[in-house]
Amino acid sequence: MKNTILAFLLVITTVRADEGMWLPQLINALNYADMKKNGFKLSAEQIYSINKSSMKDAVVQFGGGCTAELISGEGLILTNHHCGFSSIAALSSVANDYLKYGYWAMNRGEELRCENLTVMFINRIEDVTSRVTGSLKPAFSELQRDSAIKAIIKVIENEAKKDGYDAFIRPFFYGNEYYLFVTETFKDIRLVGAPPESIGKFGDETDNWVWPRHNADFSMFRIYADKNNKPADYSKDNVPYKPRYFFPISLKGYEKGDFTMVYGFPGRTTEYLSSNAVDLIMNQQDPVRVRLRGKRLAILEEDMKKNDTIRLMYTSRYAGIANYYKKWDGEMKGLRKFDAVNKKKAFEQGLLELLKNDPAKTAKCNTLLNAFKKNYAEYAPLSKQYDYYTECLMGIDGLRHAAGYTNIFAELKKKQAGKENKFDKLLEDMKKVVPFKNMNPPTDKKLCEAMLSVYVTDIEKENRPAYLDSLLGAYGNDTRRLAEFLYSNSNFNDNRKAKAMLADFEKSAVLYERDPFYQLALSVNKYYQTAILPQLQYLDLQINDLQKEYVQLLRETYKTKKFYPDANSTLRVAYGKVEDYKPRDGVSYGYYTTIDGLVDKNATGVEDYYVKPRLLELYSQSDFGPYVDKKGKLRIAFIASNHTTGGNSGSPVLNAKGELIGTNFDRNWEGTMSDIMYNVNQCRNIVLDVRFTLWIVDKYAGAGHLLKEMKLIK
Repeated sequence: MKNTILAFLLVITTVRADEGMWLPQLINALNYADMKKNGFKLSAEQIYSINKSSMKDAVVQFGGGCTAELISGEGLILTNHHCGFSSIAALSSVANDYLKYGYWAMNRGEELRCENLTVMFINRIEDVTSRVTGSLKPAFSELQRDSAIKAIIKVIENEAKKDGYDAFIRPFFYGNEYYLFVTETFKDIRLVGAPPESIGKFGDETDNWVWPRHNADFSMFRIYADKNNKPADYSKDNVPYKPRYFFPISLKGYEKGDFTMVYGFPGRTTEYLSSNAVDLIMNQQDPVRVRLRGKRLAILEEDMKKNDTIRLMYTSRYAGIANYYKKWDGEMKGLRKFDAVNKKKAFEQGLLELLKNDPAKTAKCNTLLNAFKKNYAEYAPLSKQYDYYTECLMGIDGLRHAAGYTNIFAELKKKQAGKENKFDKLLEDMKKVVPFKNMNPPTDKKLCEAMLSVYVTDIEKENRPAYLDSLLGAYGNDTRRLAEFLYSNSNFNDNRKAKAMLADFEKSAVLYERDPFYQLALSVNKYYQTAILPQLQYLDLQINDLQKEYVQLLRETYKTKKFYPDANSTLRVAYGKVEDYKPRDGVSYGYYTTIDGLVDKNATGVEDYYVKPRLLELYSQSDFGPYVDKKGKLRIAFIASNHTTGGNSGSPVLNAKGELIGTNFDRNWEGTMSDIMYNVNQCRNIVLDVRFTLWIVDKYAGAGHLLKEMKLIK
């Protein structure tokens, strides 16, 4: 055990350059020397500056959950196909299926407005820790402390919201530090181009989270602004946004060992968890979620193959469910391969060993570790119930839609009691939308039967909502008969019935409130909101407080280690190198793929590897233009050792000179564990080679006019 402890201590105290998601404004203080040593050729100020244009001004949060980068002086942005997927789907119809056939605007007038799509720039980042925590008193209870922090955060945010800017504050290191982000959000975003999904999603779920990859996972949009270059609602008078900075694009490519940098908005990581937390994730949460999502996906896939109408209904949702299904599966298996729980336990023992000459800190460490053990023992059964609520019960569209009517019933009762209410506004808003536009009742009935069957089998009777249990009892626990009853006697799963319901909602609300699906939704939500969620939230607060103390103890103990904060959807820099890897004994993967591999996969006849004849024709003609490497090969994708996660999708991947060489779109399946524990031997980010992007735009789509906007470095 001692050798294991020492080995892991060596890892924790000598973090490689590849690991970490660093705040850009701290690069100069923390990482610049290391970046230079690894090949970076620019200044820290060129990465992040308040007073001058810098790379940060070309990186945006796309749609609230991805990243995109500016690639021209006329507001053109590049992101992933899967990031633009929901916007492309919303613009699509059976007659104009932009997902299936792709779309390219050949002039500005053909660029398509994307309703509800926004991009957010970071104007500046400021350390406000002293202001947030400066007035806190030692005598404060946790409740008082939390209330005081929220109050001062609101004051600071409001002070920063001026001249059209917005602002938010996020905690870092579990509340040991706080940073203010001043932002600018643009709301007029238009689709410029996207390849057909047979190219953008080539390999689909077969290749998702897998290397080697051959898909051109990209789409292009344009930011529009008012005549003063400021954010504005959609208007025909708006003009393309003029950015402070946009990325030059390199046609020179990369080779193994080259420096790379990823700049984006990683979503969430938890690198400083205890062994108890990792055990819960690896042995309970991930297996449960994978199993439940797998059942839902099988039902959706079967029905989506029946016709294009059902396919378009579910395509976006299917992709969302499948994405994390495979991610959690890879994460679980990666953690097991890495022997993650035992490594965490070894680290904890090593920490105690280092602190043995300091009785006070030893006692504190023991207290923290014992508290983690106790809290996670209480957390585990509640977490299981919550996962069955979100992944099983709320995976039934009819149930989830019915639950959405809770507010309108409550507002109607206020109106009937003569109290101030929002009923009329809510009712009008609901009449404007098609509630079940993306739901096929027969498909949802199958989901209902399957999910209720799993729920009854896996959740004990005493831990179920009362109304659900009474319905099950009435039908002898026959979930097929229960699903038939619900879908035959409810207004909450059919557009025709829903429209009639909304037309006389106020008059007949008493009848609708008795609807079995609504009563079931009400019972399910009430049970989980009263019996499960409060306990989970309480334990979350307890664990967060423990994490705050634990991370602070780590930072005090390992003084020579540079700690990076967990990802929390804020702007970060990661850097590493172009590298291959060996996932298991006897298997080695190269660091890039070419169009040859795409054609080979297509020849297998597997459905996920279909591409349209146009691409194969270009391949047969070797019409690759200036986009080939030194050997004349047209590369599609490459891998590097940058530390990335969800939210980094669409992030620019840059070379040592800050030139765009690719667009980040995934991680390797063996490395999805990097959200919890980073292992440089297993973890790789997957990148679309920008030269393949340009080849698709130019040669395949015939949209070479877009390249004239860009700055291409030959």
